[in-house]
Amino acid sequence: MKKNKISKNWINKQKKDIYVRKSKIDGYRARSVYKLIEINEKFKIFKNGMSIIDLGASPGSWSQYISKSVKNVRLVSNDIKQMEKIDNSVQIQGDFTELDCQKRIKGLFKSKVDVVISDMAVNTTGIKDIDAIHTGELAIQAMNFSKITLADQGVFISKIFLGSSFNDIVTLGKKIFKNVKIFKPKSSRKESKESFIICKNLR
Repeated sequence: MKKNKISKNWINKQKKDIYVRKSKIDGYRARSVYKLIEINEKFKIFKNGMSIIDLGASPGSWSQYISKSVKNVRLVSNDIKQMEKIDNSVQIQGDFTELDCQKRIKGLFKSKVDVVISDMAVNTTGIKDIDAIHTGELAIQAMNFSKITLADQGVFISKIFLGSSFNDIVTLGKKIFKNVKIFKPKSSRKESKESFIICKNLR
């Protein structure tokens, strides 16, 4: 009964969400695309000809946006789930936390990449603190991966949640990168504890 009530609340929230409606009009697979658009508008991340890795890409709205807006892009989209095809994207289905998957992703590039973006999150348990910790672990893995994958002037963007791992992630970011910013897009739901860490220029 409780589960049905939660499902109904989620459906009602989706119906009222302007970004859900806008994503359908604009042809994007998820409302999360507008978070990346806001990040790019504020921090001027993407340029034509870039090589970009999208982690936790499913259902694919971030990769859709990059495919449409970055000319001559070399884009690799990874997720544990299978995705529908996206133009200008090489898709790697696999568990990013496994080294074999990371090797497959890196193997598609002959040189260091320009941008690594991550919207990875664990399947929620309903216990927000635990979910934040586990999603934080994914952000740390993605950041360590970016350390060995990015060019010196590269950019790393990841979703992070307020919680016990938040400060650890920011501290690690400052050890690896020269410039670190925290940003919460307007399109992120007000009740959500999510923010995004934007890191530039490897140390």
